[in-house]
Amino acid sequence: MRGVHRFSLRWRVAMVLGIGSLLLTSVLALVVWNLASGYMLRQREQSAVRQAEVNVRLVDESLRTGSHGLEELLTGLTASPDTTILLFRPGQVLTSGRQVDASVLPPPLLRMGREGVPAGQRLIVDGIPVYAVTLPITNAEGVYVEMAPMVQLDRTFRFLSAVLVTTTVASGLLGVMLGSWASRRALRPLTALTAAASRIAGGDLKARLPEQSDPDLTPLATTFNATADALERRVLRDARFAGDVSHELRSPLTTMVNAAEVLRRRRTEIPGTAGRALDLLTSEVDRFARMVVDLLEISRADQQVDDPTPEPIDLAALVTNVLAARPGEPVPLEADRLSPHVLGDRRRLDRVVSNLLDNAARHAGGAVRVAVLRRAGQARLEVDDEGPGVPVELRERIFERFDRGTRAGSRGTDTGSGLGLALVAQHVQRHGGSVRVEERPGGGARFVVEIPEAQL
Repeated sequence: MRGVHRFSLRWRVAMVLGIGSLLLTSVLALVVWNLASGYMLRQREQSAVRQAEVNVRLVDESLRTGSHGLEELLTGLTASPDTTILLFRPGQVLTSGRQVDASVLPPPLLRMGREGVPAGQRLIVDGIPVYAVTLPITNAEGVYVEMAPMVQLDRTFRFLSAVLVTTTVASGLLGVMLGSWASRRALRPLTALTAAASRIAGGDLKARLPEQSDPDLTPLATTFNATADALERRVLRDARFAGDVSHELRSPLTTMVNAAEVLRRRRTEIPGTAGRALDLLTSEVDRFARMVVDLLEISRADQQVDDPTPEPIDLAALVTNVLAARPGEPVPLEADRLSPHVLGDRRRLDRVVSNLLDNAARHAGGAVRVAVLRRAGQARLEVDDEGPGVPVELRERIFERFDRGTRAGSRGTDTGSGLGLALVAQHVQRHGGSVRVEERPGGGARFVVEIPEAQL
């Protein structure tokens, strides 16, 4: 589906492992929280109830004996400053410990105490969490209420929740990092496979995968290397075949070219239809000669038998020399003040420029502009013509070998063998660059060659 962003396989594995770790840790954290908080809460409530039952017996005994020290007794029963004791008697409410308003107690809680039913409830009173225990007084009409503070338990809960949340988040992040590391190691052979395949696609038929010690990866490396070996043998066999055929054709071709040249010099002696047939024959012999030369060039390039040591080349100076050696009207050259340099084979680059100019001459009446520019670390060569241009659907096909297609009808009558632009693409690719054709502003075609600049 277009427009939908997809993460890489490495990140999908990392995210799955991270989410799985997060979910597992979350479940464990919830279980630990429920067990720990429930246990501590029950223990605190039971402790508060037991303490309240002991205290209410003392209050009940004091009321039964009619002792006058009830207020002192209530003061002594408050175990901590945050504890509150409320004694509800007819027309009287006695308070000890932390002073609170009796109205904060829920009416149902007091009603249960008056009805003789012990009860307890967690409350927030003046911002402090407490556990209110309501007990009836047996020897006198009244209700005993004790509010035990739960501040320490609340702090424990906060600390436990912070630890569990932090652990859960850290587990998720650790899962993502572990997944990223594991997927990177697991996909490392695929990275090597991609690099080797890219090198083969770029023309390096010697690229191979290293031997693998992992039994799961050994079949992959073996199969890939066997396929690359078979491809290399086939390409070299085809290249040798083309080279052998071209060499075999050179001897008869030399004879044909010499004979054609003799006939061309005696053209004025052959009038009429025979003369026109002679013109056609000599032009075809010339085209045949160019095709054989191009085939030999392609054969040598495919076999990689003539690769010299790369050297720094001033691209503007090279183009200037090629233009100066060509007959006819001079083509204007535009060049940046600081000429770009490339690292490569001077003969191949000279052939690239010559073939582009020949292509413009044969199919578009000649080049009208040549430019050598520097663009973002790339040496850029532009060759413009004023021909009919190249249709969009043919802008890739014209760089294929022997391709002419509808271009024969749209770019002149002498379409050549279809090998000139194929040689351009092949030589540029050997230099790590690219070639394409664009629409020239104002009409015509613009052939663009981009090669990485040399770091001098």
